[in-house]
Amino acid sequence: MTKIDTSSPQSVLPTPSHTVGPFYGYALPFRGGEDIAPLGHPDTITVHGYVLDGEGRPLPDALVELWGPGPDGELPTADGSMRRDPASGGFLGRNGVEFTGFGRIQTDANGHWYARTLRPGARGDSAPYVSVCVFARGLLVHLFTRIYLPGDEAALATDPLLSRVDPERRDTLIATEEGTGTYRFDIRLQGEGETVFLEFQ
Repeated sequence: MTKIDTSSPQSVLPTPSHTVGPFYGYALPFRGGEDIAPLGHPDTITVHGYVLDGEGRPLPDALVELWGPGPDGELPTADGSMRRDPASGGFLGRNGVEFTGFGRIQTDANGHWYARTLRPGARGDSAPYVSVCVFARGLLVHLFTRIYLPGDEAALATDPLLSRVDPERRDTLIATEEGTGTYRFDIRLQGEGETVFLEFQ
């Protein structure tokens, strides 16, 4: 048996750096995860963007989850995001009728993601927003943030959470309108322009 003298710092080699995963890419994504709005709904909007690392490079294997209320501000209670065939256990897809408010999207090779959903209504004193959870390489714990949609500046100015965020970073929580019904929201994990992330206790 070989013994190692640990009393001297020079005798102990450092353990190599290692990140966890991303193992979730195997089972968590599901077909149609980006189609949150019922098919053909006239009020469907598209929210899209990129997940970027601290140097602004896109992450091709991140996972973005979205949850949001319906246009009336009420949280949906309908099942149906990930229906399974009771006989085979295979994924049947959404039923295309109920709005569940939930979606899960894997970024593509360019780090891009998109979702088709319904514009959320305001809840309480909050401006309309969609909750976001991000999984990505090197993250031991997933990150939470919000996507606020532009259009009601008075509501954004008085939103309880936005009003507590440093004004210089507030824009990292507000999507940019690109055209009728299309909004862009990039998620920067760190570095310059880092997205504001939330911690729940």
